[in-house]
Order: sequence, then structure tokens, then C-alpha cells
Amino acid sequence: MSRELFEKAVAFHGHVCGGIALGVRACMEAIDRLGIRFSEDEDLVCVTENDACGVDAVQAILGCTMGKGNLIYYGTGKMAFNFYNRKSNESFRLIAKPKKPGGPKGQAYIDFVLTGPLEEIFTVTQTRYPLPEPARSLATVTCQICGEGAPETKMRLQDGKTVCLECFQDYNRGW
Repeated sequence: MSRELFEKAVAFHGHVCGGIALGVRACMEAIDRLGIRFSEDEDLVCVTENDACGVDAVQAILGCTMGKGNLIYYGTGKMAFNFYNRKSNESFRLIAKPKKPGGPKGQAYIDFVLTGPLEEIFTVTQTRYPLPEPARSLATVTCQICGEGAPETKMRLQDGKTVCLECFQDYNRGW
């Protein structure tokens, strides 16, 4: 299964790398633990803590996407994935362990990530974040400065005007 999923992720991502291998292995664990091979809607949710190569595997293999609302980016910069099954309320978090100095490199590293013992590749813990609420439709509000529309949750009130995040000038006194 790992080779088939790896090829699918590489085709989506565009090149072979260790990051895509980590994403594939995370997806394999999500399939095994949560019993969902592909999320047609929002049954499976991933909160990714990075915006690196492995996230492309999550999109290609599990069907979690930002547009569908079941891929959420929370930028800690860590190679960590929080997976949730909305139907069973099961969840878990994977965080990649640092590469060992002198450890496998190149294709040997990719093979190790795809087939090696999970406990040598990831630490498995409880999720750190509550299950995000399902996606919902939001009203579009027009910015009174630039005239562009944005969801109501992304607008701010400034000097009595409703403004978008780009036009909003934060009040900052130097710290």
C-alpha cells in the first residue's frame, strides 16, 4: 500500500522527497487508526502544523483540502499532523522525530519512512487542538476602502468603516 500511495502523492506534489514520504506515512497511519481512506466531505479532518511537502500527501491521499474545510493550517512550523474522525470522535497527533545524524539519506530515508517502525519516525500523542467546527457559509462583506469583498469573519471596524484585513491599519504603540 505504501508504494501506491507514495506514487499518488508524488504525482500530485511534483517530485520525490523525504517530506512527501513523511506525509504519506502520516496518511497511512490515519487510514489505519481512523478507518477513512478518503474524505468525500468533512468526515476526516487534518490540522497541519506545517505548510511543507507532506501536506500535499494529505490532500492527494486523504482528500483533506482547505477549500472543503477539512484541512486547517495552524503554523507552528512543526512536522505535525492532527487527525480527527468526526463520526467516531477519534483523534490523534503525529509529530515527526528529528533525523538521526548519520541516518539514511535520499531513497534509503524515503524507504525507511514508508516501511520502518512508526515509533522511530513519529511520536504519537493526543491532539493538541479541539476538533474544528464544520465549514459554514459566511456572508461576504464589501470593504469600504478598497471595495473588495471578504467573509464577515475577516473584516474589521476602523474609524466607523468596515474594512478588510489588507486595508485595516492596526493600532500599535511600538511593542
